[in-house]
Amino acid sequence: VQLQASGGGLVQAGDSLRLSCAASGRFFATYVLGWFRQAPGKEREFVAQVSWTEGNSYYADSVKGRFTGSGDKAKNTVYLQMNSLKPNDTAVYYCAAKSSTYSSRWAYWGRGTLVTVSS
Repeated sequence: VQLQASGGGLVQAGDSLRLSCAASGRFFATYVLGWFRQAPGKEREFVAQVSWTEGNSYYADSVKGRFTGSGDKAKNTVYLQMNSLKPNDTAVYYCAAKSSTYSSRWAYWGRGTLVTVSS
């Protein structure tokens, strides 16, 4: 499985960005995509698990209400709409995949896309 994340950039506080993650290779129907991020000097943290079914994604408390995940199953692509961005959202955002909704192991990782939010 290969994951390609894109859409990062430099924005100001309060702005929006949309990240995309496209999966390819042996990506089976049960696979689930999600987002993690790693800020400078900090550990990587979970951001969102994106459901292929609208309304069933779930999020870290720190982004709930500001970030929204969505997916296009036909394209094996998920999106992360990030609104009301804050400087502490600055991080490299990674797309990850696991074999099913119920799996705890994120087995596949993309290279990441940098999001920088200036104050």
